[in-house]
Amino acid sequence: MAMKQNGKAHVSSDSEGRVMLFKDVSLGPHAAQLRFRLIHFWEARNPIKKTLIGLEMLMIDEQGTVIQGFIPPGRIKKYLPDMKQGSVYQLDNFFGSKNKPVYRVADHIATVSFTWNSEMSVLHEVPISFDEDRFRFHSYEDFEANCDLKGDLYDVVGHMKLVNGQTLIGRPILDEVEIATSRHIMVHLQSHDGPVMKVYLWDQAAADFCKKFNSCANTPTVFLVTTVNTKHLGGTLALASMSSTRVFMDYDVQPTKDYFTWLGSNPEIAKQVSAEVVTKRETLTIADIFSYMTQESAKDAFFECTATIDDVVHGSAWYYMGCSACHSKATKGATSLICTNTRCEKVNTTGVAQYRAKISVYDNSEQAFFVLLGDAGRELTGRHASELVSSYFEANKNEGPDHEVPVPEALISTIGQTHKFCVKVTDHNFSGNTRAITVTKILSLDTPPPTEASVENTIAATSEETMQTGNEVCEPSKSRGGSTSEESKRTSASADPEKSKRQRCEK
Repeated sequence: MAMKQNGKAHVSSDSEGRVMLFKDVSLGPHAAQLRFRLIHFWEARNPIKKTLIGLEMLMIDEQGTVIQGFIPPGRIKKYLPDMKQGSVYQLDNFFGSKNKPVYRVADHIATVSFTWNSEMSVLHEVPISFDEDRFRFHSYEDFEANCDLKGDLYDVVGHMKLVNGQTLIGRPILDEVEIATSRHIMVHLQSHDGPVMKVYLWDQAAADFCKKFNSCANTPTVFLVTTVNTKHLGGTLALASMSSTRVFMDYDVQPTKDYFTWLGSNPEIAKQVSAEVVTKRETLTIADIFSYMTQESAKDAFFECTATIDDVVHGSAWYYMGCSACHSKATKGATSLICTNTRCEKVNTTGVAQYRAKISVYDNSEQAFFVLLGDAGRELTGRHASELVSSYFEANKNEGPDHEVPVPEALISTIGQTHKFCVKVTDHNFSGNTRAITVTKILSLDTPPPTEASVENTIAATSEETMQTGNEVCEPSKSRGGSTSEESKRTSASADPEKSKRQRCEK
């Protein structure tokens, strides 16, 4: 946002040190003084190991030049108590390190790194004027050109078309409880110079969006999100939030005010997006899903995938004993079963068999293992897991209660069938523990694509069970993105496996 300068006060280099402007910061150590407004700061963490890398900052000086700052993890406690977004500071002694090549939030070649002798203090009486913020807006063509390059993180402003699968006709119900369970919000955003773009907000950015949205007296229409990562998802351009992301709405900052005014003068613009564009669920191939899982910024997400069942995996349990109240896994106690869900009010529970079947599937792009949980197994076979388990023990009365029921015919008979699967990828997939993908719902091939609102309802109904059983769903793979030995054996068992699969699915 632009602000008028009030002029620069004279500074004595003898008494206060040499004042340096951001434009003059070069690489190497500096025994100089910087004065700046702290725009924003955030924790930088390893996306895989989640370990703390350091504290990153975005700062602006009196001339409106923006530079990135960095505090190593061992020095964060020294400075963090006095750090407040929007305050003005003085920094003495620093090192100009080379700006990182990935996920840059500032154009400057250098990053201001705090060293052993750095001293930062708050300037309560500011003799000069500092801009409040600085944004890096780019066109849709720029987003497209820099997609998947992991380079600069740009800002984007536009008008919202869809929030969590609900159109902004009336006010969608959003609160922090919902954010805590879904962990993300998706906004369809259209700017005046390009088509609709999907903006995915994760974790803190999603919580901030929710808080701002609910604090607005009227339903907000203009949305600004900073430092977004551009990537291709399912063949379309998507903008994903990062740990550095901030959100603004309507009258928060000057760019949103300007856009709000422009939108009011062009009311026909808000009607140009067709409902089909903003309500169609993301459909990916298996290869696309695997590609998404390897991205460093990947988060929990739900997709739709059409695939053919090649086999039902034997040698591992196809069901688990779940709590009769919440369906989370139940474990044996001294005298009864105990629910593993700490939020479940049922202490001593009755065990009910729930699906946890692992199937091998394929499409034209790749093979994969899908895991059927809860209602997804019932939708595939037409029978509840508890019904199949009871039928087995009725027919085999000599077997004890601890006997593991073999894979039933109801599952085996699905081999060769092609279905539309709603699937979920989670942290287990991103961390390299497994490539097996959880199925939350199964749709018939002739079912119209569900709206994202209906998908969110399905997600809410199955997410708790998935979280409680996810650790034991499948065997770990050897490395991230690698195939399991069972996949390799199946591939090498036939000189032309795709030909035999196509013949089977034609029946």
